[in-house]
Amino acid sequence: MSARLEISRRQVLTGAAGVAVAGVLNLPGAGAEIRRVVNKGRIKQSVSRWCYGKIPLDKFCGACAKMGLIGIDLLQPEELPALKGTDLVCTMLFSHGLTDGLSHKENHAECLSKIERSIDAASKFGCHNVICFPGNRYGMDEQEGLDNTVEAIKKIIGHAEKKNVTIYMEYLNSKVDHKDYMFDNIAFGVEVCKRVGSENMKILYDIYHAQIMEGDIIRTIRDYHQYIGHYHTAGVPGRNEIDETQELYYPAIMRAILKTGFTGYVAHEFVPKRDPLKSLAEAIKICDV
Repeated sequence: MSARLEISRRQVLTGAAGVAVAGVLNLPGAGAEIRRVVNKGRIKQSVSRWCYGKIPLDKFCGACAKMGLIGIDLLQPEELPALKGTDLVCTMLFSHGLTDGLSHKENHAECLSKIERSIDAASKFGCHNVICFPGNRYGMDEQEGLDNTVEAIKKIIGHAEKKNVTIYMEYLNSKVDHKDYMFDNIAFGVEVCKRVGSENMKILYDIYHAQIMEGDIIRTIRDYHQYIGHYHTAGVPGRNEIDETQELYYPAIMRAILKTGFTGYVAHEFVPKRDPLKSLAEAIKICDV
């Protein structure tokens, strides 16, 4: 993430920072200027709430629906009622924190309680996806962290299955944004999914984070698509717009995703440097392949 922005998802989710809202969103009646961007609709697109944290949720939902997005990613359970009466769904529901996660047994009780709460809320409001995190290493070796993570998820996966909810573990980079994070390589997530042994356990493959750690995005998607149920986008470097200013070519990535038969969601999770709605509209168009 750019030092210039001095912002992280962790900070926003805990209320320590926000995204500046610029341009058209501050103007009364600006919604009239928002138009549908989705044309083909083969990729079901959504957007992460935290990147637009200072935009009132009702206004943000209205803008997203007009653009043709399917839903909003990473809402808190208490925010779900805001989607009533809209054409949007919650495409990923938040649960517990990023750093103190499932890789440490002392965190299991609290994390599992929060995951269960999110599963129940998701089921009630027609959301089918809940996020989880193994958290930071804190000196623990990867094998022990993997064992502990699998042990924790096995305790809650039956409940997720009964509620028709899928649990997603997110791949994050430990090089730039989330120092010491455990799940910073695809092999970790694949092994967790294999050992849990449920179709209700999947990887949230964040393309931005994966590019920083391992690259080889399209090959990874082809090789491990059966374990990936959700995608996030952002530009590299900087975690900003996914346009020609960055090194990833998202139209090719989206086509690769489609070739796997993917029917889940692709959520935009970049921090806009320019007019937020204009940048979001441009990203939607880029991924509408």
